[in-house]
Amino acid sequence: MAANDMDHAEKTYDGFIASLKWAVPLIAVITLVVVMMIAD
Repeated sequence: MAANDMDHAEKTYDGFIASLKWAVPLIAVITLVVVMMIAD
């Protein structure tokens, strides 16, 4: 039972990390655009 829970937890973690790899740069670009618009 515990091994099954661990497999599910690893899949959830892998999905989270995969989405984080895309989300962090995207948020950085959006933030940069907003800062550039405010600076003008």
